[in-house]
Amino acid sequence: MNQDKTALQDYLTTPTRIIRLDDFAKDFVFGSAGTSLSGAAQEDGRGPSIWDAWTMLGLSSPVCNIVDRSDGNVAIDQYHKNKLMKKTGLTAYKFSISLLRILLVNFEQNVDLSSILSGGINGEGIDFYNNLIDTLLAEGYGGFLSENIVKDYCDYVELCFWEFGDRVKHWITINEPYPFCVYGYMTGTFSPGRGSSSPDNNDAICRHKGSGVPQACADRNPGTKPYLTGHHLLLAHAYAIHLYRREFQPYQGGNIGITEVSHFFELFNDTQEDRNAALRALDFMLGCMRNAAGDPLPKFTREQAKLIKDSYDFLGLNYYTTYYATYAPRPSNQPPSFSTDQELTTSKASESDIFHCQVGSDWLAIVPRGIYNLLVYIREKYNIGLIYITENGVGDLNDDDLTVLEACKDQIRIKYHQDHFHYLKMAIRHGVNVKANFIWSFANNFEWSDGFTLRFGIFYTDFRDGHLTRYPKS
Repeated sequence: MNQDKTALQDYLTTPTRIIRLDDFAKDFVFGSAGTSLSGAAQEDGRGPSIWDAWTMLGLSSPVCNIVDRSDGNVAIDQYHKNKLMKKTGLTAYKFSISLLRILLVNFEQNVDLSSILSGGINGEGIDFYNNLIDTLLAEGYGGFLSENIVKDYCDYVELCFWEFGDRVKHWITINEPYPFCVYGYMTGTFSPGRGSSSPDNNDAICRHKGSGVPQACADRNPGTKPYLTGHHLLLAHAYAIHLYRREFQPYQGGNIGITEVSHFFELFNDTQEDRNAALRALDFMLGCMRNAAGDPLPKFTREQAKLIKDSYDFLGLNYYTTYYATYAPRPSNQPPSFSTDQELTTSKASESDIFHCQVGSDWLAIVPRGIYNLLVYIREKYNIGLIYITENGVGDLNDDDLTVLEACKDQIRIKYHQDHFHYLKMAIRHGVNVKANFIWSFANNFEWSDGFTLRFGIFYTDFRDGHLTRYPKS
């Protein structure tokens, strides 16, 4: 911990590049992002989600899925508190639309799932999203392990296009496919917790009583689940794009894309093997696994492949950090698995590099140059015409000993974003067409498995005053 504090002090004492609004084009969008902020988990007809179940599991046992045993039932209560962002000067906000807020469906009960619309539309949920919303999609019959999700997802997005498309002009079909597939269906550290080798998590899988899908895939190998869920995610995305372009875009005039999250990967050793490993790491995290995985990848039909090709008007990109990649041959005595098919290991950068300073999250080292490297790589590899940075931020550990005034002196975040804006500006000068940057996050909030132990917000949330009061940071 002392080494971390020393690295942080060294980082904060390096010169900060002052970046101003007029350093970017007039049509560049500055915004903030939020997902786990909504709260009101049981109000106005909202149904239970997989994250509701995930946060409740283990509350009575020594090991809990959430570090501080918190949950998102209230979170920071954005359901009732959503007017503050008007005062920030931000020009955009990225949020999610919860299926369970707008549709009357309970996947835990024996309901008719021939159509996800069979339960009807929740008018109160629709009213809420006409102001502001967010939370997660849910699973019930295997979720994205089942090909049935593709049609149901299209029913869901069609309703969103109808209800909100007259005002929403920028749509993201899927936010961060990689963590959803890998952490939710291989490591078991995110909901729905499938694929983990932990006996506790194996038992927890049974909570999805209506799923009919065993914990392991058909071949009894949970290591291939990320490929199957990724396959269905891409299909759901592609058919949603096709629906929007055919039925809504001509008269609503919006644009639509997908958001990927990716680190940048640098080679650990100056060898061809590590250079190839770094490229494979990008393929697996950013490139939707592409062809590097070989046989484990589910096959697309010719029609499906045609739909997926160019199925975006823009690419949303979430960048947080950079890792080293090292070649590691796949064990010959193990079945195919996402964890070994990459043939590499990753690690955080060396302590001697002050631009790899770590603040709160054990996975997030501060590497501002990585956003430049990643953007240039995407332009050169994929020739993406339009990119929005849909998340970028840093989290520090919650410290209840700090006063509100002390906590609002946020030099870490000021320097973090100034440094990243500097490299973002460099990428734009290099020819990358980036038109927006959304800071994660607007306010300190429920950070998934880390609960309330990490603070990413540009607004400080007082979790102790009983009112979840927000305070603007310096």
